[in-house]
Amino acid sequence: MTHVSSPNPAKLRRFLARTSRAAACIALGCAALVACTPAYDWRTVTNNDDGYEVTLPAKPRAAERKIDIAGQPITMRMQTAEAGDAVFAVGTVVLPSADPALQRAALDYLEQGLARNVNAHPDARTTEIDLAAGGHVTGSEMQMRGQGRAQSGEKPEARTIQARFVARGAHVYQVAIVSDHAPPAEQAEQFFSSFKLF
Repeated sequence: MTHVSSPNPAKLRRFLARTSRAAACIALGCAALVACTPAYDWRTVTNNDDGYEVTLPAKPRAAERKIDIAGQPITMRMQTAEAGDAVFAVGTVVLPSADPALQRAALDYLEQGLARNVNAHPDARTTEIDLAAGGHVTGSEMQMRGQGRAQSGEKPEARTIQARFVARGAHVYQVAIVSDHAPPAEQAEQFFSSFKLF
């Protein structure tokens, strides 16, 4: 017959106390990790006025600003959404015509403008942009990291920019993620692959 000794009450209390502390530390660590992980609440946004659809990681905000392309004042419309330290944005420039030279000037303006924001050289390469009806059109993409422009009295901070650009008719588009640290590759791919032109 095997004899099982009763556990020492003092040792048992010390063991349980250590186990409880370890469990608490693990729980706190998990809570901190969850708090630091941005929530991606993806939703499809259809923009009929500007002719595209895209999936954004949060409720979008709209804005616009005036820019000058080839000496012509033009409005750029933006839809943006934030997740963690990343801003996901789609910008649309509506040109007075679908003139290829004006399209090229607009694309150059957008590519160079983003690159200047991180003091980088615009090094765009060809990519394909999907059409909602099937097929695709040729666009360009860039990925850069550099020192972002600082506010007065602040130290410049490193920024990562991933962006795609495309012209279709009188519309020119900029699809971009600007962040302190690049979001996970699958989240970036979710955003870029969801952008489709009508």
